[in-house]
Amino acid sequence: MSATTTDTAKDEAEIRALVEAMRRALHERDAEAMVARFAPDVLVYDLAPPLWSRGAEVQRENLRTWLATKTGPIGYELRDLRIEVGGAVAFSTGLARMQATGVDGDTAELWLRATSCYRKRGGRWEIAHHHESVPFHMDGSLRAAVDLQP
Repeated sequence: MSATTTDTAKDEAEIRALVEAMRRALHERDAEAMVARFAPDVLVYDLAPPLWSRGAEVQRENLRTWLATKTGPIGYELRDLRIEVGGAVAFSTGLARMQATGVDGDTAELWLRATSCYRKRGGRWEIAHHHESVPFHMDGSLRAAVDLQP
């Protein structure tokens, strides 16, 4: 194995560990742990409005607001996670199943698409961009297609 192959495998393993840490932090409803892995200038395209947010501090408040509407652990299962590494940048794609219970007792479960872009600074991978989305019905209703499953 060449040094480059070894470095790429190491970087991919570090990113997989970062993804798992984020999944665990979401499960535990820990906004601080989630934001700790974001770049200070992270760009986020989330499921909830607004269309986008920029900055770890803004995302911290968005997460706190959203998490306050939930109770108990949040399920987040990743499927088909693919990671591509190229030097000091990388990206991952996959499908995620999220399960959550609101403070009103209503439960929600949906599959979504997740893409993250990473950059390595100071020897540490951080999330520079994160995008989650669901498709919508193009029949004129514009309803989110949250009933799809892989």
